[in-house]
Amino acid sequence: MSAASPAKMPAILPGIQSDETIARFLEAGIITVATPVLAGQIQPSSLDLRLGRRAWRVRASFLPGRDRLLSQRLDQVALHEIDLSKGAVLETGCVYIAELQEGLALPRGLAAAANPKSSTGRLDVFTRIITDRAREFDLVEEGYHGPLYIEISPRTFPILARTGSRLSQIRFRSGGARLSDEELLLLHRRETLVAAREPNIQGGVAVSVDLSGFDGIIGYRAKKYTGLIDVDRVGAYPVADFWERLDADGTGSLILDPGHFYILASKEAVHVPPDYACEMMPFDALVGEFRVHYAGFFDPGFGHAGAGGSGARAVLEVRSRDVPFILEDGQIVGRLVYERMATRPRALYGAGLKSNYQGQSLKLSKHFMA
Repeated sequence: MSAASPAKMPAILPGIQSDETIARFLEAGIITVATPVLAGQIQPSSLDLRLGRRAWRVRASFLPGRDRLLSQRLDQVALHEIDLSKGAVLETGCVYIAELQEGLALPRGLAAAANPKSSTGRLDVFTRIITDRAREFDLVEEGYHGPLYIEISPRTFPILARTGSRLSQIRFRSGGARLSDEELLLLHRRETLVAAREPNIQGGVAVSVDLSGFDGIIGYRAKKYTGLIDVDRVGAYPVADFWERLDADGTGSLILDPGHFYILASKEAVHVPPDYACEMMPFDALVGEFRVHYAGFFDPGFGHAGAGGSGARAVLEVRSRDVPFILEDGQIVGRLVYERMATRPRALYGAGLKSNYQGQSLKLSKHFMA
């Protein structure tokens, strides 16, 4: 992997970097790649990351720490090495570390953050990006030069993955891009961020759960002991083989059982204007002991009328932590944080892109038959 070339260094404006700038980062070597980038890998405000050739099953999740390379820790905790070039089954309840084909040579003033892709989160596959000398998951400090690795832990379904599979995505940020609550309120009044006349804004825009039903169904609960899912196959699996349908019963409530995984949807339609990016915070102890989102990125144009949408529900990937928990219809379950884009993307989510979830309501991952 080649290092960044100062002669090609693009101008980096404050904010979340757009698709056009990400392409320039690739040309300049700020993003290094083992094989050429593929069509569709660059998203409006992020880059999909591809699995490399090698993975390791490890005894436990870990962080390398300030003074160690990840490879040095692998020598201590790896159980065995796995060749991903022909595909490999990753079992539930196990933790794996895999190489990624992308690496970074970030200049000062440019940092990065990663999240699972939407389809990964909707399969209950927990992923986190790790760097050498990392003290936090999914965050890459400005000035980092080195490889990227991914931790993978399927929670509900065993998966089949291979070299080139895309389970995670990364965003690039320069400076402070996050909007304050006051700025969020002004933007909502101008752009209608969520379909609520008076939104609850406190450290982000609140979203609530819809348990009234979508054509009689409020969500899905994942079955246990299913067959495996090939993460690269689209529309291939019957819903009933993997999911139990949860029908609306008129009570407007749902008891979350610990150890079970649910797909629900927000009551509000969400809108991300073209000059902004959005992220759902995955866990808020103030609203309950449950996690509501694994895949937190919403691209510019999500739910935007000019990009083939008119607002779109946020799909909620829900798992109760330690105790049964009763969710009520309209209960706040998460908050959306909006950030400024440095420049408007060339392509918005849903506008000419093969965007699987534009205009969605309650929707499973792309792997399942409609």
